[in-house]
Amino acid sequence: MADSSDSDGTSRYKIGKGIDRYSLNGMGRELEEYWVDDGRDSYSLRELAEYFNKEMLRSALAGTAQHRLSGDIETIYLALTDEDVSRDEQTHVQKTLERDGVDVEQLQRDFVTHQAVYTYLTKGRGVEKRTETGDRIESARQTINGLRGRLIAVVETTLSNLTETGTLTLGSFDIFVNNHVHCTDCGVHKNLSNLLDDGGCECTSDHRVLTRQSWSVRSCMFDHR
Repeated sequence: MADSSDSDGTSRYKIGKGIDRYSLNGMGRELEEYWVDDGRDSYSLRELAEYFNKEMLRSALAGTAQHRLSGDIETIYLALTDEDVSRDEQTHVQKTLERDGVDVEQLQRDFVTHQAVYTYLTKGRGVEKRTETGDRIESARQTINGLRGRLIAVVETTLSNLTETGTLTLGSFDIFVNNHVHCTDCGVHKNLSNLLDDGGCECTSDHRVLTRQSWSVRSCMFDHR
């Protein structure tokens, strides 16, 4: 099935545009099947977003000198998207790709989030998830991400105002908010997003029923110049 504006009318969505731009024919149906699968092979929306982004990257590299690195897509993708990667490494990868004719800025603009996947599948393709657990997880994730975004906006506005009034000396800055959850029963310490993706910690179902699981959430926020 060719997923384009001529065949399914979904090119107005960000993923539909990506399918057209990078010639990822059949990708819409593939994303749909991976999401609605009720078995162990079912993908979360976050996993689907990363999968789609990597396929766009793979397509962008085709025909360039970097196509030989197709087996190292993960490393290149992390360099373009992971905030923990050093600026020097990011710059090196970006310039290398640009020299080979890859429009890195366009590619990064085309990268999608799990929310874009959800909108494309539910509104663009009319897909309904047959299981409720995934929907509740994604709803919780969207709620948390919304609060995180508002927190970042408040901090950014506050710091900018303090800087403009001369109360605070601060150059160009970025704000990062990282939430981690620590289960004091099994000792697992996870990034909140990973905890949601993994379905929880390492406590067994029986253990959760018999005891009230204790846990703590820590938020780490810092500015990077």
